[in-house]
Amino acid sequence: MTRGKLEGKIAIVTGGASGIGKAIATRFTLEGAKVIIADIQEEAGTRLAENLKDSLFLKVDVSVPREVETMVKTVVDRYSKLDIMVNNAGIGGEQAPTVLSTVENWRKVIAVNLDGVYFGMKYGIAAMLSGGNGGVVLNMGSIAGMAAFGNNPAYSASKAGVIQLSKAAAIEYASDRIRVNAICPTAIDTPMLQKYMTKSKQGDLFRKAVQKINPIPGMPTTEDVANAALFLASDEAKFITGLAFPVDGGYTAR
Repeated sequence: MTRGKLEGKIAIVTGGASGIGKAIATRFTLEGAKVIIADIQEEAGTRLAENLKDSLFLKVDVSVPREVETMVKTVVDRYSKLDIMVNNAGIGGEQAPTVLSTVENWRKVIAVNLDGVYFGMKYGIAAMLSGGNGGVVLNMGSIAGMAAFGNNPAYSASKAGVIQLSKAAAIEYASDRIRVNAICPTAIDTPMLQKYMTKSKQGDLFRKAVQKINPIPGMPTTEDVANAALFLASDEAKFITGLAFPVDGGYTAR
C-alpha cells in the first residue's frame, strides 16, 4: 500500500471550513495527515470534520491571540505534536481607494489577515520548537501582496505583511528545521470572491476580467492551491523555505 506524502503528520488549517482551506484540509487528509480544521464557521467546519478521516473541528477566531494559543495547546495535548501549521484564514474587506476606505475596515482586515497569521506563527512555531522535530508553516499570501492593486489598501498591506513575516521567520527558524513559506494565489473562485461579485453591480464583468488577467487563461481552482500546499508541506520541498510561491498563471512574472 502506497504511503501518503503526509502520513502521520498533524496539521492545523485555519479558515479550513470553506474555500482554499477546505481544499487543503481535504487534500492533506487524503495524503495521510490528521487535520484540525479551525474556523469561526462552526456548522460547516463540524460537517467537514465529520466527512474527513481522523479530523477535528475547533471553533477559533484567529484575530484573538488567546483563542489561537488555546487551539495549539489543545492540538498538542491531544496529539503530542504539531507538524504543519497552515495560516489560511482571511477576509477580503471593503473595495474602496485609500482615502475613502474606513478605519474600521483597515483594523478588521489587518486583525484577521495579518495579526491572525502572526498569532498562528507565534504559537504554532513555539509548539514545533518544543517538539524538536522541525515542522512546516504555510501562510496564505496573495498576488496582491506582490503586485499593486488599487481599491483595497488593507487587503494589499496585510498580504504584503504576510509575505515578509514568512520570510523573516524562515530565516529565524531554518536551523531548527522549521520551514516557512507563503502561498500567493491570484483570484480564486471561492465563496469570498463569489460574495464580492454578488455585492458588486458589475459582478459578471468582474468575473470575465479576472479570467483574463493571468497569462494562463481562466482562474485556478482551490484544488490547484491545495496541490501547491501539499508540495510545500511535504518532504519533496525539504530545502525550500522563505519563498513567496505564486499560484497565478504567470501574473507576477510580467
